[in-house]
Amino acid sequence: MAEETKPTTEEPAEEAINRPRSNTPMVVGFIGLVMVIETAMFFFLVPSAEQVSALAEAQLIESVQEGAEEAEKVASDENRVEEFELGTFGETFSPIDTDRSFRVELRLYGLIRAKNKSKMTEEFEAKNGRLRHEIRRKIRNSELSELQDNQLGLLERRILTTSNHLLDEDMLLGVGFNDYQLIEE
Repeated sequence: MAEETKPTTEEPAEEAINRPRSNTPMVVGFIGLVMVIETAMFFFLVPSAEQVSALAEAQLIESVQEGAEEAEKVASDENRVEEFELGTFGETFSPIDTDRSFRVELRLYGLIRAKNKSKMTEEFEAKNGRLRHEIRRKIRNSELSELQDNQLGLLERRILTTSNHLLDEDMLLGVGFNDYQLIEE
């Protein structure tokens, strides 16, 4: 009898092993649903190759345009012309062939590019005495007609040429006068 009781205990164990579980169809259904959702997301949410290339091209064009605008702005800022104060001068002189004395009082400025401002400041400080001496000499050696208001172009060109010659580079684009006065003494 003991043998008969033993097989009955083995039969329920075999039935439990061979019997399908009740949650297996639910697991298979869940995995199938996840795969269907992933496939749908791939087809509807992931852009096509043409869309990706069009988007990349649009972003590239935009970044190039922004870079060009920024580079143009920087270049325009660097090439902006600014005034640089060259000093105040008050020279007394007697023109050749006259007994009269005249006094010229002026403030001189130079036109430079913004990118050259720091270099010009350094050179001007290093060569201030030589520049002032040469400018005074140009004023004193000028004829009376050149120092009149309507003839200042020749004096400006002389001062510009002399100043650029003394500087390491031709940084001055032009010179001009503030508060120019020619006074007969």
